[in-house]
Amino acid sequence: MPLNYMSGFGNSFATEAVAGALPVGQNSPQQTPFRLFAEQLSGSAFTAPRHENKRSWLYRLRPTASHAPFNPYDGGKLLRSGPFDEVPPSPNRLRWDPLPIPAEPTDFVDGLVTYAGNGDVGTFAGIAIHLYAANRSMQGRVFYDADGELLIVPQDGELLIATELGRLELKPGEIAVVPRGLRFRVELTGPQARGYVCENYGAPFRLPELGPIGANGLANARDFLHPTAWFEDRDEPTEVIQKFQGALWTTTLDHSPLDVVAWHGTLAPCKYDLDRFNTINTVSYDHPDPSIFTVLTSPSEIPGVANCDFVIFPPRWMVAEHTFRPPWFHRNVMSEFMGLIHGAYDAKAGGFAPGGASLHNCMSGHGPDRESYEKAVASNLAPHKIENTMAFMFESRWVIRPTKFATETPLHQLDYDDCWTGFSKAQVPSK
Repeated sequence: MPLNYMSGFGNSFATEAVAGALPVGQNSPQQTPFRLFAEQLSGSAFTAPRHENKRSWLYRLRPTASHAPFNPYDGGKLLRSGPFDEVPPSPNRLRWDPLPIPAEPTDFVDGLVTYAGNGDVGTFAGIAIHLYAANRSMQGRVFYDADGELLIVPQDGELLIATELGRLELKPGEIAVVPRGLRFRVELTGPQARGYVCENYGAPFRLPELGPIGANGLANARDFLHPTAWFEDRDEPTEVIQKFQGALWTTTLDHSPLDVVAWHGTLAPCKYDLDRFNTINTVSYDHPDPSIFTVLTSPSEIPGVANCDFVIFPPRWMVAEHTFRPPWFHRNVMSEFMGLIHGAYDAKAGGFAPGGASLHNCMSGHGPDRESYEKAVASNLAPHKIENTMAFMFESRWVIRPTKFATETPLHQLDYDDCWTGFSKAQVPSK
């Protein structure tokens, strides 16, 4: 049965799964409809400016305050959090093969593997970058992250994300944003699933400003879909796993906590189809910065400098004259972690596979490999459409530090530097 959605990013929504469950006005000083418990979920400080204030009122069967103490959780052995200091940061370019599907039954939570990150969960700054590989749904358990919001990027396999505020169907080529603290369960609709997760400790993701682009372009707010109210009335044991200050904790309820019958507010999960991105590109010459492909941004205290940008490289027309069309050779003060959802990336002829990843840190020289470069400089600059591709990048102001797993795993391509060997020396006349 298709799920219902409401469109818009940053809007205030009101939705109810049962008619009359959402209070309108002051019905009674003490009672909500059906004696539901009113609870506010705040994703920002109470006194944050109105345009940045994120909160929703939830009307639920039971209050979330009713639970036993949390105890340390034994799973999630490869999950890490900032500060990332397991191994010294490396200036080397890094690349990895795709994360394999586990041999043992593994759900979304236990299938999370941290590759890199920066900042500190205790100071609300930075990000963590995880990959997930799972072969079963979460059963009898839910998860929530008190350390940050989660940007989920599926690469293989469809997901059904059941949250307190409704359900999201998610397939490769779409993304979901789950707010900090929201409880959810990830179900697989097929035999396996794999993808990427950016855990954002900093300011919540938002649409970037458009500046000289004007009113239209990039991601449109109307294309972000939020779920309508839906709830479970299940009196059965349910494990609740939370991530708090870098560690996983667990407790067990005697009911499902996905029991919000109605809600209204500005804090809610959402999904977005990357195919709806309105690519802006040059129509004359030169090479625009990759910032023109920004879908969402988590700003920092410095205007124009992001805690994290989520950038995509989608199918698009290339029409510029007198220019090198693929990504150019580059060194950047920002640090870049890339993934590939499907197809091929136009700056790499091989080695960068769907489900794989690469890391180019602050001031690390990078760009097209030799084969891609030679093909590009010899090509006819007629209008050309790049198709069958969807790469993305998590870009951050902070150096992205790899974990011990990421540096020691056999998935680490130790020969990555070789893709930049063999370039012929430029021939410059002597003086």
